[in-house]
Amino acid sequence: MTTVVDTLDDLRPLVGTSLGSSSWVKVDQIRIDAFADATGDHQWIHVDPARAASGPFGTTVAHGYLTLSLLIPLWTEILTVHSVHTKVNYGLGKVRFPAPVPAGSLVRATATLAALDDVEGGAQLTVDVVIHREGADKPVCVAQPIFRFFDR
Repeated sequence: MTTVVDTLDDLRPLVGTSLGSSSWVKVDQIRIDAFADATGDHQWIHVDPARAASGPFGTTVAHGYLTLSLLIPLWTEILTVHSVHTKVNYGLGKVRFPAPVPAGSLVRATATLAALDDVEGGAQLTVDVVIHREGADKPVCVAQPIFRFFDR
């Protein structure tokens, strides 16, 4: 489900409410390996399926920061503001990785608009995002991204 509004002012009544969920995205070993190559983090729990089979998770798992990096493509499916021409990642509040993402998992995000504050030329959105793994009880990432949306 996507929330679609025309202007930033149309978001004001939505503070404190759910904006919806993204579609499911597969986190396969190819994606995990590519992230390891991009970041230089080749720890065996991420990239060595044979060794990881006898490790704490029984398989390779995604890097926590890979899971966090998926927040942006998942988030862009959740909210559309027609008047906005520029979006900036301003920062992050609290970020946690309560559960692993085994290779081959499907994940999706749900988002709640926590705050909307005026900034010059636009608004600052604080969003509570939870990334879930299909079939898991615990979320795999809980984060509070802060975005700046500008009408120009």
